[in-house]
Amino acid sequence: MSEPTRCWTSSDPLYNAYHDDEWGRPVTDERGLLERFCLEGFQSGLSWLTILRKRENFRTAFADFEPERVARFGKRDVERLLKDAGIVRHRGKIEAAIANARGTLALREEVVWAHRAKAKRPPKTLRDLPATTPESVALSKELKRNGFRFVGPTTVYAAMQACGVVNDHIAACHVRAAVQRDIDARVG
Repeated sequence: MSEPTRCWTSSDPLYNAYHDDEWGRPVTDERGLLERFCLEGFQSGLSWLTILRKRENFRTAFADFEPERVARFGKRDVERLLKDAGIVRHRGKIEAAIANARGTLALREEVVWAHRAKAKRPPKTLRDLPATTPESVALSKELKRNGFRFVGPTTVYAAMQACGVVNDHIAACHVRAAVQRDIDARVG
């Protein structure tokens, strides 16, 4: 049996499951949004598969990305996390995750979805996708004004894709229509 058409090709079952079951599906809760933004920040300069493989470790290390809990992290927590081999040990990214939790409490969840663009024609290939959009630039600026870090327009656009704020599954992708139905149900 041949593999279904996906936006990207991978022989890794974890990566394929992420594509099929998560990428582009609407994420509307604060914990889920904080997790996606933090993981996109940690991914910067690394492969997404590296982050997926460490995801459960990140969840454990960052209190399951509960904004109220992570927002209370202090210097001792940063030092503890810098010693945790199960995550990406980068001081700036760790401190950004904590700052992002504090920013999440200030903004609450709807700010991300307020930057949703109008529907566009499905891309034929991933090469048809922009690295940023006017919406990701605007959201990046708003997040930074509210204390977020590691949220440049490219990282923000990747998070918007991951959270289903935009549906960038390619036209031939076997889950594109289901993802669009999920998005429409969320915003409809």
